[in-house]
Amino acid sequence: MMMTTEQFVAAHKANVETLMGLTAKAFEGVEKLVELNLQVAKTALGEAAETTKAALSVKDAQELMALQASLLQPAADKAAAYSRHLYDIATSTGAELTKAAEAQTADAQAKFLSVVDSAMKNAPAGSENVVALMKSGVAAANNAFDGVQKAVKQATDVAEANFQAISASATKATKTKRAA
Repeated sequence: MMMTTEQFVAAHKANVETLMGLTAKAFEGVEKLVELNLQVAKTALGEAAETTKAALSVKDAQELMALQASLLQPAADKAAAYSRHLYDIATSTGAELTKAAEAQTADAQAKFLSVVDSAMKNAPAGSENVVALMKSGVAAANNAFDGVQKAVKQATDVAEANFQAISASATKATKTKRAA
């Protein structure tokens, strides 16, 4: 079966639209990351000025030690919060890109099966085995793809659980050190 000019143009148009959509989603993720980093930089600059003023007003070593101790926990909490925000941005952007890729893959598979079905209807006598073999190959590829998607989802879930556990552990350890 040959593609008509209209089908060829429509396929390319759909591919360009998909590319533009994926690019927009990627830029949204970058935009969120830049926004987060600007917010962190602005906050850090203000806090550095406050800390410098506080350090310059210290009268003895004991006050300096108390100032240092008072800065330790908030710094650890802020680092953990930044890591969580960064992780959330990466996860949500990745999920959106994955969803779009899965939709594109499903559409491509459906179109391919449509072409195979059309070819089967127009196939010469005796080619049923070849068509059946092609359908079997497509089904096997779909099953493999589904298996990979499930494995990636499980790995992502494990990574997220590990990240949450490490983050909670680090925050707890910092609080325990401060209390001691």
